[in-house]
Amino acid sequence: MHPSAQYFHAFNSFNEKIGPVRFKKIKTYFGDLPTAWKGSAEDFVAAGLEESLAQEIVLRRQNFDPETELQKVLDQNIDVLTVEDDAYPLLLKEIHQPPFILYKQGGFELQDEFALAIVGSRKLTAYGQQAATKLARELAQAGLTIVSGLAQGIDTLAHRQALEVGSRTLAVIGSGLDQPSIFPPGNRHLAQEIAAKGCLLSEYPPKSLALPHHFPARNRIISGLALGTLIVEASIKSGALITARHALEQNREVFAVPGPITSPNSLGPNNLIKLGAKAVTCAQDILDELNLQSLKQNIQAREILPDTKEEALILEVLIDEPVHVDKIIELTKLDTATINSVLSMMEIKGKIKNLGGMNYIKNF
Repeated sequence: MHPSAQYFHAFNSFNEKIGPVRFKKIKTYFGDLPTAWKGSAEDFVAAGLEESLAQEIVLRRQNFDPETELQKVLDQNIDVLTVEDDAYPLLLKEIHQPPFILYKQGGFELQDEFALAIVGSRKLTAYGQQAATKLARELAQAGLTIVSGLAQGIDTLAHRQALEVGSRTLAVIGSGLDQPSIFPPGNRHLAQEIAAKGCLLSEYPPKSLALPHHFPARNRIISGLALGTLIVEASIKSGALITARHALEQNREVFAVPGPITSPNSLGPNNLIKLGAKAVTCAQDILDELNLQSLKQNIQAREILPDTKEEALILEVLIDEPVHVDKIIELTKLDTATINSVLSMMEIKGKIKNLGGMNYIKNF
């Protein structure tokens, strides 16, 4: 954790009045955050902040202990990641106005550099459901990390497909990460699953409500974490189109699934295609456009190298679907004690995942 994380959190706690632009002014003027936290109202004005905000900072910090308040966050099993941390996602750091702090449950992995955002309508059609399910599943199986916004509809389907095939998924939400605040409430269990096997993210501190203006801002993070954004279904006023616009502004690829011209949910993607988005009819269209035809093999070669001959035997029998330990014993011809010992070590190393019931899969 960054040594000044408590001050990142402190400045982020001022009722959303300090975002990336004002934070940059503060950091540039003072040089470091511990010094900034002690600044006078006149200093904050000199840094470029409004006088009313400068006075509010000076007044509120009298009853705000940064270290204590950060500990309250950590006690809820929520970590913080600052834009100055080495673990901060490189793709996100490249965008205009990246969030200066992220609250997260779960973590990032090397393969998350190869991510695709999938977003679309909350009120999806049968066609949208079929298309989103097929594409998300195939792209996850190919090795792409699936990024979305935890919303009902297309977002939920995208996250679910990634989880079902044992792949990575990241969810960016427009509220705090504490359980009572997670939105939508119906996806709180899904959020827990994502946190356990991927990463749940927000730039808003715990207890932040899911306010309407949070979601357009949240969408820039969704697209910023990914190499490209896929729009499956979206009405002409859908928030998914905001994500697509952010992707274009971030110089990322935009993909769209064409739909029936009679469906309102097809107006968004069909219009994007007319404006130059890549039309997608299969997962391979995206992999080809991003030049990721051998993505899974590259990830496996880079991340999952056996350290022993026993690990090599086990990795050979683990495929895209979960394999039970009894089957692993049968195929490797290794004894039970050896298998159990090696599997435990491989799980600790992050090479494999135990999906429950002694079923294992490679940790792509």
